[in-house]
Amino acid sequence: MKIAFLTPEYPHSETGNSGGLGTSIKNLAIALLNHGIAVRVLVYGQKKDALFDDNGILIQQIKNVKFKGLSWFLTRKKIEKIINKLYTNKEIDIVEAADWTGITSFIKPDKCPVIIRLHGSDTYFCHLDERKVKWQNKFHEKRALQNADHLLSVSQFTADKTNEVFGLNKKFAIIPNLIDTELFRGNNQNIGTEKSILYFGSLIRKKGLLELPLIFNKVIQKNPDSKLILVGKDVSDIISGNSSTWQMMQKLFSDEAIKNVEYVSSVPYAEIKEKIQKATVCVFPSFAEAFPVSWLEAMAMEKPIVASNIGWAGEMIEEGKNGFLVHPKNHDAFAEKISNLLEDEELCQKTGIAARKKVEDFFDIKVLAKKNIEFYKSVIK
Repeated sequence: MKIAFLTPEYPHSETGNSGGLGTSIKNLAIALLNHGIAVRVLVYGQKKDALFDDNGILIQQIKNVKFKGLSWFLTRKKIEKIINKLYTNKEIDIVEAADWTGITSFIKPDKCPVIIRLHGSDTYFCHLDERKVKWQNKFHEKRALQNADHLLSVSQFTADKTNEVFGLNKKFAIIPNLIDTELFRGNNQNIGTEKSILYFGSLIRKKGLLELPLIFNKVIQKNPDSKLILVGKDVSDIISGNSSTWQMMQKLFSDEAIKNVEYVSSVPYAEIKEKIQKATVCVFPSFAEAFPVSWLEAMAMEKPIVASNIGWAGEMIEEGKNGFLVHPKNHDAFAEKISNLLEDEELCQKTGIAARKKVEDFFDIKVLAKKNIEFYKSVIK
């Protein structure tokens, strides 16, 4: 079996910046490769057309076609031609695309089946973030879903919300994002050495970063020696037009709290594990996710997390058992959950151990690789 993934991002120095979408695709690609399945990743929006090997995963870079007013259409037709050629030459059996901006809206291969996996479309995220979506993105995303041969989603919440925002009634197979728990294995040796709260991910409004200062202001009142560590790329704010979310955040911290905040811009992916290991608790006050890999990484490292209680979260965490879920706007409750963990080492250890078990049982590469393979086999049949 030979699978191709069509994506705008992939975590490699040759292909540029990548977020959660690229990470989830790479995790799945590695899992499939371990089961003897050939994987090719078609990365569009690249500076050049090229082909290279990433530890057994074949990466094909695709340069967009530049033609005023028709770039979007001609690029899709270029990708369609590539898919047809690969399928005819028996180099791929299936192509899977993400829902983001609807790249397959005008791609209809001659015979190769097209799967769309929901990781969260622009329309979906704009809805959750209460922002207006670009009409062209919504048009392409809806058309892509309507044209797909098969549909997947990383969470039931994302599937239901996608049907709602597009006015569709599609059936989605649900297969969550996976993680290799052997690569993310921690211990609790750092618990108690420092009261540190870690957030890692983009500094952006939709992930609750404008709520986090207000939450930490309340934490610092009860735990004046606690420290907030922020790791991730600073992103411009689409609503206010401000070029820096970090700048906006700084103005929201109290004078007392800002002294205990450390911001580290993007670090190499390999160093994230070290940051997680040193944290007492990880926090994710997000308004818009599909099934965040960052949460799984923290849980696999046996870290208690306090996170948003919106939609997808209940499919990952059982409140009070393997993590804590609070609405990001409820600053008092969010801060209280964090403070409870900072003040109770036993609670941290108990919650962290339960978090890892949850990931091992439901989201580990060993469990979900098989589910993905079974789905692909059913498509080919």
